[in-house]
Amino acid sequence: MPVEAGDPAPAFQLPDQDGAVVRSDDLRGKPYVLYFYPADDTPGCTTEACGFNDNLSAFQEAKVPVVGVSPDDQASHQKFRSKYGLRFTLLSDPEKRVLEAYGAWGERPGRGPGVIRSTFLVGEDGVVRKAWHAVKPDGHAQEVLAELAS
Repeated sequence: MPVEAGDPAPAFQLPDQDGAVVRSDDLRGKPYVLYFYPADDTPGCTTEACGFNDNLSAFQEAKVPVVGVSPDDQASHQKFRSKYGLRFTLLSDPEKRVLEAYGAWGERPGRGPGVIRSTFLVGEDGVVRKAWHAVKPDGHAQEVLAELAS
């Protein structure tokens, strides 16, 4: 079952693009955006990542970190960040444990199992404020910013 608004955000501990471990507990006390995407440097994932990156100053002004998660490894994340100038953290979940905990891994109609593009706005209390499932990459960052403004 996917995580929904009002649910406690599942705890996680994953390596970032540089190998540093990022824990959900490190983010607690401030809201944050956690988004799950299928793969680095693919068309939809690039559109979504660049959307967050292009709007990063607005997220930073709101004091809301953006964190992306995919099954890709750290080297892939480093290349992806470098190629597109991404300035936010990307986490590696090759075993798909966190993807599964959030309901962002599963059967996709007509495409088999895989990452279900999903985004979660987690409040400072560790509770999900808003959940987006089966996200359309184009314009999604603005959608999340609109939610922050409401």
